Amino acid sequence: MPEFDIQPVLEGARLTLRPLAAPDRDGLYAAASDPAIWAQHPARHRHERAVFDPYFDFLLSAGGTLAVCNRAQDQIVGCSRFYAVPDQPGDWAIGFTFLSADHWGGGWNREMKTLMVEHAFRAQPKLWFHIAPDNLRSQIATTRLGAEFAYDADLDLGGGPTATKCYTLTPQGWANAIRS
Repeated sequence: MPEFDIQPVLEGARLTLRPLAAPDRDGLYAAASDPAIWAQHPARHRHERAVFDPYFDFLLSAGGTLAVCNRAQDQIVGCSRFYAVPDQPGDWAIGFTFLSADHWGGGWNREMKTLMVEHAFRAQPKLWFHIAPDNLRSQIATTRLGAEFAYDADLDLGGGPTATKCYTLTPQGWANAIRS
């Protein structure tokens, strides 16, 4: 398989995903500043600037983070990230994903994940998703992609060990989901 590029530029019909850069701080904060986005997330106060800024610094330094941009509005509407799976050496995950509330529904998440999943499957035989136990919205969205629950674990994804629901997605699961 080819080498996996974790910071590609991906173009869709309505979205562009590109590597996150330092000048994106204010744009990403504008997308993240709605408390509703974080209501089911363990970092419920990430909409506050004092909580968001360390998160942004982590995303920037960790690598693999893609700014999600609405092409028509030429603005950042969220982000997502490719990262190494801590308990599955050699495997990769998609996570740290959010979209501004005005981009919920209407196929925005599906377009973003299609770009990322199809890019990853060129170099990876499967993908992982790690979701907080209380984040039902993300769990449902992930299963709609064709991912299946694999196990529960305490994983350190950058902020210390936390309870995590682990899902895996195979090319077959993805193909079945996009056919339905």
